[in-house]
Amino acid sequence: MPRFLALYTMQPENVVRFRALPKAEQDAIDAKGVAQWTEWESRNAAHIPDRGGMVGKTLRVSSSGAAPDTNAVCGYLTVEAPTIEDAARLFENHPHFSVFPGDSVDIMPFVTEPPA
Repeated sequence: MPRFLALYTMQPENVVRFRALPKAEQDAIDAKGVAQWTEWESRNAAHIPDRGGMVGKTLRVSSSGAAPDTNAVCGYLTVEAPTIEDAARLFENHPHFSVFPGDSVDIMPFVTEPPA
């Protein structure tokens, strides 16, 4: 079955806006979102060979060296589906953007096979 990388994205300013909410409001959003996310993962477990995880701050490495940087990537997971469109449908109304302040999930096909 084809595999796809799903990248959760969230603009840095949306994180700042969320963290500026009163703690009780953040906690209520977290409770609702985590419950829905857990249910989503359970419902789609057969399509998720790697649950991935959420990620923190970026240290970008280039020919100039390593330096802190920012990007919109805040997490990832791997899904399996017959087509990229089927993979994308798994994320319709996902709590990442229907509850949390995430803005999208980018779906990309793996073009190499996993190591044996």
